[in-house]
Amino acid sequence: MSDKLEVARPNIEGSAAVRDGRRIGFCSFGTPNGRPVFWLHGTPGARRQVPLGGRALAEEHDLRIIGLDRPGIGSSTPHVYDSVRDFALDLELVADALGLDTFHVVGLSGGGPYALATSAVMPDRVLGLEVIGGVAPTVGPDATDGGVVELASRLRVLLPMVRVPLGFALTAAVRVLRPAAGPALDAYRLVQPAGDRRLLARPEFRAMFVDDLVNGSRYQMTAPISDIIVFTRDWGFRLGDVKAPVRWWHGDADHIVPIRHGRHCAERLPNAQFFEVPGESHLGGFAIIEDVLAGLLHE
Repeated sequence: MSDKLEVARPNIEGSAAVRDGRRIGFCSFGTPNGRPVFWLHGTPGARRQVPLGGRALAEEHDLRIIGLDRPGIGSSTPHVYDSVRDFALDLELVADALGLDTFHVVGLSGGGPYALATSAVMPDRVLGLEVIGGVAPTVGPDATDGGVVELASRLRVLLPMVRVPLGFALTAAVRVLRPAAGPALDAYRLVQPAGDRRLLARPEFRAMFVDDLVNGSRYQMTAPISDIIVFTRDWGFRLGDVKAPVRWWHGDADHIVPIRHGRHCAERLPNAQFFEVPGESHLGGFAIIEDVLAGLLHE
């Protein structure tokens, strides 16, 4: 493969109406009528942040992977949730619009809290969860300390005031960098830990990240700031409210969300398995997508 690797478009792409006149963007990979899996991107990220290997597995094993844009990215309406739980109310409406009764949910990094919320809100519809390098609560009885989110929590008063101007600046910066997305990714790779450097050197992952960045930032890019604001608040549910079985994957060299955050959450979830990923840092979950989806393939 080369750095010019062509990334196929999703087989379905659009948006669904949710609450308060807003819309949520989505895309679909794999078999259109296969077993549904909602895929919740990291922070930053967008609906196409699905590894090419995962897309191929979906085609081979009758899965339908549905990537969602969170508010403020791509074609999703800008919005800041009162709590992480509120996102699950929107996902429920998207599932209804797509005619999905039950489904699995995968959450990467910043998508992890939102994945957990879906089970707390829809215990009868969420069959299982996969959390990869997920963020832990920073307030409330389930809180822990350390990591990037704790740093953001110290700015919780300031962040809402600067969200809009920061969002405009981030959107403008990404648009300027978009033609040079490949070299920009190379520059980022050079300052990352060994595990992430290895991953970002692989053409198929470079192509996926560039494709997601180009398409996700087409209209707006306030979602990463909105995510950080919501993560510094009470999530609106407790880890003990998550009844679906959870498989939590975490790299032992994660420099953004420490592995102890994953262990902390897994210990408090009623039905969780914890998998340490040796030698991988924050993006390591993309490298083990076959393992992450394997449980779904055999259910």
